[in-house]
Amino acid sequence: MRNKGTLRQILLITDGCSNQGEDPIAMAALANEQGIAVNVIGVLNENAPEYHRQGLKEVEEIAMAGGGISQVVYTKQLAQTVKMVTQKAMAQTIKGVVNAELQQILGSQSTMEDLPPDKRGEVIEVVDEMGETMNLEILVLIDASGSMEDKMLTVQESLLDLSISLNSRIGDNEFALYVFPGKRTEAEELLNWSSKLESIGKTFSKISLGGITPTGPAIKEAIAAFGRKRSSKRRFLSDDAPGYTNESGM
Repeated sequence: MRNKGTLRQILLITDGCSNQGEDPIAMAALANEQGIAVNVIGVLNENAPEYHRQGLKEVEEIAMAGGGISQVVYTKQLAQTVKMVTQKAMAQTIKGVVNAELQQILGSQSTMEDLPPDKRGEVIEVVDEMGETMNLEILVLIDASGSMEDKMLTVQESLLDLSISLNSRIGDNEFALYVFPGKRTEAEELLNWSSKLESIGKTFSKISLGGITPTGPAIKEAIAAFGRKRSSKRRFLSDDAPGYTNESGM
């Protein structure tokens, strides 16, 4: 249960419905099957039209299929929400892993809530410790359709705030940043895997806003990006550390 392992998350920030390519709910379910939680933040302006509010119902459905957390917020609340959703999703994923291990040990119906109070306290301590020590990989997917233009500065500030808050953890943090649609593709990489987001200002200056909202293809590309990262890591370890045992695939 104390295996360090890695938590993998997609953090989708959007203000509306997808309208191009694969079904984002199906793609989120695929990510979840591969051990990647999909968390979704729907961003609204105070004066958002009613049809836009209705469209954000998709936010909850994507997160539910992706085994993640969803939240719809007004733009000014975004910074706090990004941190909250990330941390809440980490705790949910870890709790799920711990419950699965408890079921193997104690029986198929056992969960943390079924334990005696003293034992439950011990398990909660383990969950808290894992939240501090497990490695964290977050791929941020940002909706770059035209209606997001007045929200981009807040998104940028929120991600910097997230980076600062997570850097107090013992475990390693790695971030990647993609926008959709891209200039030439449905989803475009702005930042390859990095432990720091300090250069995010330069990255955001490259974003071209406008066009369609291919949320499904963007999630599909995010899954592929995690796959490429893991393949690259396996090649590195096989070359340099033949005795290493692969970490948890959480």
